Amino acid sequence: MSTTTGTTTGDETTTVDVKATGHVRRELDEHRFDFTFEGDTLGEFLNALFVEHPALEEMLVAETEAEAGTGGWVDVSELPGDWAKNPEGEQIRPYVRVVVNGTFNGHLDGFATELEDGDRVALMYPFMFCY
Repeated sequence: MSTTTGTTTGDETTTVDVKATGHVRRELDEHRFDFTFEGDTLGEFLNALFVEHPALEEMLVAETEAEAGTGGWVDVSELPGDWAKNPEGEQIRPYVRVVVNGTFNGHLDGFATELEDGDRVALMYPFMFCY
């Protein structure tokens, strides 16, 4: 396992165990590494990672609502239960998954999810083939 260091500003650092699959692994050229960054949230982790790997931001983060969805046949105005979405600019692209300790970030506090030393962050963007 290699160690990479983030480059954001601040006093406290957090080190997480990063696992990457699919397109993310190809972009990073490794599947698992420790990453130390300044701060303690998923957003700060991602920002530091994007400084070192700028292509990942466009690959993972949806800047607009249109980039966050695929469209489809479901009427989203009347979903059952209690549904919440991350705010625009803090959503991920379709088929991308950001997972913290085995839980999708959308089921946590989005990019505000707090991270601690040793937490596992998985960045998944599978290869997909359509025939």
